[in-house]
Amino acid sequence: MISKTIREDFPILKREVNDEVLVYLDNAATTQKPLCVLDAMRDEYLNVNANVHRGIHWLSQQATDLHEAARETVRKFINARSSAEIVFTRGTTESLNLVASSFCEGFMQEGDEVIVSNVEHHSNIVPWQILAQRRGIVLKVIPIDDEGMFDMEAFQQLITEKTKLVSVAHVSNVMGTINPVREIVRIAHAHDIPVMLDGAQSVPHFAVDVQELDCDFLTFSAHKIYGPTGVGVLYGKEALLEQLPPYQGGGEMIARVTFEHTTFERLPFKFEAGTPDYVGTHGLAAALDYVEAVGLDRIAAHEEVLTRHAMARMAEIDQMQFYGTVPGKTSVVSFNVGQIHPMDLGTLLDRLGFAIRTGHHCAQPLMARCGVEGMARVSFALYNTEDEIDRFMEALQRVVRMF
Repeated sequence: MISKTIREDFPILKREVNDEVLVYLDNAATTQKPLCVLDAMRDEYLNVNANVHRGIHWLSQQATDLHEAARETVRKFINARSSAEIVFTRGTTESLNLVASSFCEGFMQEGDEVIVSNVEHHSNIVPWQILAQRRGIVLKVIPIDDEGMFDMEAFQQLITEKTKLVSVAHVSNVMGTINPVREIVRIAHAHDIPVMLDGAQSVPHFAVDVQELDCDFLTFSAHKIYGPTGVGVLYGKEALLEQLPPYQGGGEMIARVTFEHTTFERLPFKFEAGTPDYVGTHGLAAALDYVEAVGLDRIAAHEEVLTRHAMARMAEIDQMQFYGTVPGKTSVVSFNVGQIHPMDLGTLLDRLGFAIRTGHHCAQPLMARCGVEGMARVSFALYNTEDEIDRFMEALQRVVRMF
């Protein structure tokens, strides 16, 4: 288990909300930041702030070294083969949009197909719909059963000679289900179809090895793994990234520009137009170092205990409805209680100091599959405790009694 003293690294957990001590249970939306991340970013702004790459002066070279060291930290964290396979973006959403746009331009024609699943975040649905309208591609959807598991037989039947890409969530942000991505990759690769994984809800919670998974693309966000907002990662196999056209044009991503022709930079810079958030990438590196120091195995074990404890306690409440009950799920618990609107639950719990998420969780097609407009969701991180869950249960029972 993780020591409770780790909470000292997160000063925000000591603050009060509505005259109650904050209990933060909205970690699937964003995580709180440890002091080491805040200190690293502040130190860079105070001492090494300069635009990266191409600068010959000392500050620029120091800032560049930190930025590129961050890229190497990310490479090691997900076990990519080369730092050329690590593209910095603004977040998972931009990473998914980058691949959708560039892959469609480079490899897809009207009538070609991409397969997603019924559990996807909107950021892995809407970009493909936009391209369907603009380019005439076809979006297919893997169905799920009532527990949230992929129908793998249906998946295999969706594959045709026109299928060009499979793009699925590694972990559902609503149900916490760990999807069978190794099987997805195996089946897709047997048909020479590349696979993109949305790792926003997997990378923060357990070890992800892109070479072992053999996925072709992986995306994740810094802010969901104790890092800053506005920074994300796209991993792509080097051979595939080499073939993709750039996503945006501007400074940084060019080798030479004339009015007649432009040649693009080598990887990964071809996909990094403009000034990067070099302080943010340094913050991400500090966050990954912090997570590694704690230990991903310890984090996963701690969160598993919290999730089991929460679901066992929450099941004591009459008319409790869980969404996503597959064993081995990650630390996300989505639920409704009878006919109580989740927004009412969230509002009243907030008055008692509990931060939870309510609504459709950027997954409206999944809400429709579950037959609801929205859900309440609690999600746990390395700094949460069983005591907080017990206090949450007391508050939830108090709120339910109001209806």
